[in-house]
Amino acid sequence: MDCELCYNYLMYIHVKAKTEMKKEEVVQISVDHYEIAVREPAERNLANKRILEILQTLFPDKIIKIINGHHSKSKLIAVDDAD
Repeated sequence: MDCELCYNYLMYIHVKAKTEMKKEEVVQISVDHYEIAVREPAERNLANKRILEILQTLFPDKIIKIINGHHSKSKLIAVDDAD
């Protein structure tokens, strides 16, 4: 059996969120670190939803989830293969 079929590949990225900005922007600091500026406020989960939408455009056909940092500017995001 091929090992690629045995394992579910998962990548983690770190995101520093900047909320209520005039301009939306994504800056890749390193391979797994990003700064994302969004217009939405950090209330009622609006900024988190927009960050996930932006990441979905960067990683199409992947499952994107916030693992840690729902109420923080620093977030740990899981990027997984969509099976």
